Amino acid sequence: MSQTDRESDRWFEQAEMDLADAKYLLDGNRYNTACFMAQQAGEKSVSAYLYRQDVEDVWGNSLADLCEDAGMFDQTFQVLRFSAALLDKYFYLTRYPRYLPAGIPSQCFDQEEAVRAIKLASSVIEFVRERLN
Repeated sequence: MSQTDRESDRWFEQAEMDLADAKYLLDGNRYNTACFMAQQAGEKSVSAYLYRQDVEDVWGNSLADLCEDAGMFDQTFQVLRFSAALLDKYFYLTRYPRYLPAGIPSQCFDQEEAVRAIKLASSVIEFVRERLN
């Protein structure tokens, strides 16, 4: 196995763990953090794909941007980009009160939103899994 494959596998494995953590947090009624971990799962899975393509500088937290980068290798990532980008809002809003007009993140997210984020992250991971195998 090449170094590129090993690095990709490490990132994808962490993406799967982040998704499992999101589900655990959902069960514990930690909806804002579940949404954040769903975003992390999506971000790390697309990063894994980019590492598999031997991209040297994989950086950034935006799924929209990462999918655009991945689209240079596989145009179907352009389709994924539109739905995966919905996870981008969870990167800051779920953690920092300064990004909210009132309240704190733990008060601004609910079960329905966490479930939706987890489903979306799951679909991103499955999409990437198909392209890694």
